Amino acid sequence: MDGLVITKATVADVPEIHRLITYYADRDDMLHRQAGEIYENLRDYFVARLDGEFLGCAALHVLWRDLAEIRSVAVVEERQARGTGRALVEACVAEARSLGLPRVFALTLRPGFFERLGFRQADVMAFPRKVWNECYRCPKFANCNEVAVYLDLTEGGTPPPRTYEAAFFLTPIPRRPEEPSPDA
Repeated sequence: MDGLVITKATVADVPEIHRLITYYADRDDMLHRQAGEIYENLRDYFVARLDGEFLGCAALHVLWRDLAEIRSVAVVEERQARGTGRALVEACVAEARSLGLPRVFALTLRPGFFERLGFRQADVMAFPRKVWNECYRCPKFANCNEVAVYLDLTEGGTPPPRTYEAAFFLTPIPRRPEEPSPDA
């Protein structure tokens, strides 16, 4: 879209981001975000504008050394299907690459949108528990209808393994030389 500008969000963008996310969350299309939460995570957010008009937002939230979530992708209804959502997700992916992250994922009700951008579906159980951090506060937690999608940012990327969680949370804690190993 000619004239579309994607920038990092500023504090002045928070009211518009909050309004847009609330609009879709009230329709059960995404999770609610409190304004305070948006301010606290402001560095995660990108905004899209056309001739100064706010069109949408998306956020890249780093979860660990090798995984980040793309969340809160929202575009005003009148401007959908014109490349704004794609541009926002591409900005998130570009930032993930610049940070050296090998993989991004999203939990979405619109997997087709992400698949058109190269994402693949995955079993959410293959991701670390940290991914579920927000799920516990979701009213749909017991009956979740979101689909996990991921994109490898490295050459020859592979689907998340079933043991993905172990790589994050079961890494042995280094011991001082005088401490006996638990395996001894």
